[in-house]
Amino acid sequence: MKRISLIAALALAAPRLASAQEAAPPLEENPRAAHYNDVERGTYVSFEAGYLGLFNTPTQDPAKFPYAGSSGGAAGGMLVGLEIGRDLTSRLSLALSALGGNERARVSYGAFSLYGAGLDLRWAYYGARDRNDWERFFLYLHGRASYAETYPRGLFGTTEVLVAAGPGLEYFTRLRHFSVGAALDYVYAAKAKSSGFALYPTVRYTF
Repeated sequence: MKRISLIAALALAAPRLASAQEAAPPLEENPRAAHYNDVERGTYVSFEAGYLGLFNTPTQDPAKFPYAGSSGGAAGGMLVGLEIGRDLTSRLSLALSALGGNERARVSYGAFSLYGAGLDLRWAYYGARDRNDWERFFLYLHGRASYAETYPRGLFGTTEVLVAAGPGLEYFTRLRHFSVGAALDYVYAAKAKSSGFALYPTVRYTF
């Protein structure tokens, strides 16, 4: 009788045990799979600092600056910039940019500063993948246009339109949100009709 009672009890409990097993949550297919992207994309902030050189520095107001002459010749100095942008795709991004530069020409001409803001459009034409199939290294082309003001007013100019374009490279580090890079730009000051170049490293943080 005891054996028959035990068998009957197990038979009654079996459906409950089966339903309990069915209610248990399923395991993940791969518990070790990463829950984040190795390369973050989206809204970002980028900082740049480097060198800006101009091949010619005409004098806008010779009467105000009589010792500057018609030109101060070549000039060069520090360039800093900040971008707040958005990745439209993994290869295309658009950003608001701000820049500041301090240029020194001949002693008789002196120094002048430029401060501007505008837009920057970037297109990565090449991307290299790592062993985990993430694209980390990019070669890109970009172009930017900025409205700038110069000080002292009347030396190199008062207001200026700066355009720049050139190649660059960027590497997305294994810190996920950070990337580093460098760019070399051709620069043109439209009102002063002065050409130049900019060379600068970049650091980017993507949210």
